Amino acid sequence: MPVPSLPTLTVAKVPDKGASALVVGYGPDGVVGAPSTLDKEYARRLGQSVSALAASVGIKTDSGHTRTLPAVGGWPVVIVVGIGDGTPTQEDLRQAAGAGVRQAAKQGGGDAHVAVALGADEPETVQAVAEGALLGSYRYQPVSTGTANSSNGKPAAISALTVITPLAGRRSAVTHAVESARTVAASVVAAREWVNIPPNLLFPASFAEEAAAYLKGSKVAVEVLDDKALTKGGYGGILAVGGGSSRLPRLVRLAYAPRGAKLHLALVGKGITFDSGGLNLKPGDSMNTMKCDMAGAAAVIAAVKAIADLGLRVKVTAYASMAENLPSDTSYRPSDVLTMYGGKTVENGNTDAEGRLVMADAIARASEDAPDLIVDVATLTGAAIVALGDKTAGLMASDDDTADRLLDAAEAAGEDIWQLPIPKHIRGKLDSKVADIRSTGGDRTAGALVAAAFLREFVGEGISWAHLDIAGPAWTDGGGSGYISSGGTGFGVRTLVALARSLEK
Repeated sequence: MPVPSLPTLTVAKVPDKGASALVVGYGPDGVVGAPSTLDKEYARRLGQSVSALAASVGIKTDSGHTRTLPAVGGWPVVIVVGIGDGTPTQEDLRQAAGAGVRQAAKQGGGDAHVAVALGADEPETVQAVAEGALLGSYRYQPVSTGTANSSNGKPAAISALTVITPLAGRRSAVTHAVESARTVAASVVAAREWVNIPPNLLFPASFAEEAAAYLKGSKVAVEVLDDKALTKGGYGGILAVGGGSSRLPRLVRLAYAPRGAKLHLALVGKGITFDSGGLNLKPGDSMNTMKCDMAGAAAVIAAVKAIADLGLRVKVTAYASMAENLPSDTSYRPSDVLTMYGGKTVENGNTDAEGRLVMADAIARASEDAPDLIVDVATLTGAAIVALGDKTAGLMASDDDTADRLLDAAEAAGEDIWQLPIPKHIRGKLDSKVADIRSTGGDRTAGALVAAAFLREFVGEGISWAHLDIAGPAWTDGGGSGYISSGGTGFGVRTLVALARSLEK
């Protein structure tokens, strides 16, 4: 199941009339990016400038709002997209580029060439526009007759993208920006694709194979622990969660160790390829999107690939815990006592709180590598969605300095993360009379904080730690928006790459 390829990406000083569509911006001063020759053509043929016509058909400055204007005089159709009420941020430009490209894809047919002219005149804004355009071009290809998987069968709607910038003639100024955009976008798309693949096609063994194939030829070493190796190693959490399925669990370990690296980052991702809830069975409707419960592992694997391809000078070790949580006569039970990796015992409170168990094993193992920082990423709790909605991830950390580092990385990446506390009294909810610790609290209050407090118990002493609960933003229903298409979003990849960049300084 190969990861879909991205459109070709180039830069140019002026739009080519041969493009299928031209995306321009719309801000408080009117249209941004439309060449004067196009403006004159509109005035001559339609009696209005591009700005005036866009305003007349109801374009708004709201980020991502679009209107399509007709093709005239040999020019392609013009897609006008809002870039905000003030000076656009990099995220405004990403959203606008993605929205424009997604609108262009709706014009019909495949093999389209879209030029994006949003006034990008610095390497940072060129990169933001390129990232948004590339991410906006992604769409999941349904499994259909004659195809073995989701990546084949239909041509991509967008085959080529051109970012219009006055820097196009300055190779050194834009080359790094464009290469970085392509590398990061390719990793986000990989994560999206894995999340979108149906769970009968992506299960622990096949997901591990996907990861190994994806990283083949890179500077990342891959080790896959199967069920026998997990049993030998004492990974009681992963084995318990995956024990109810005939598709047995895996733990994938990735290692990237460039010369000159001063800091060591460990990443841990939740890879539940399908979550039925186990014996604590979920309601039927709640299972429909549970193929996305491996989004944390997808983000971690994809981010490591991007970090290595970018050549960032930070050592990275990553663990992706993969299991399928199903009910059967071999399932683990509420009230079971599990012996986790490293020997700590856990009284299981609920088989639908499985993510923290597979993550705990991996966090304990990652701690043995003595990293400077562990970051775990998981679609962990519905409580995080209740607290923060479906577009914001929850962040909990060992200390405020670590939290600030993650928040800065998220801001640079354009992903929305909000810090939550782990109050001292929360730990008391995890007290057990029959084991070292209980996996869940005694009631439904503070669910996201309780889960984080549980994970914190498995972090090695003296190691900084951050937990990202991406249960909300990892998946989106409906038609999507900006550079986000319906389904898997690839949330977390860009933040992890930005974090790695900050650690190499």
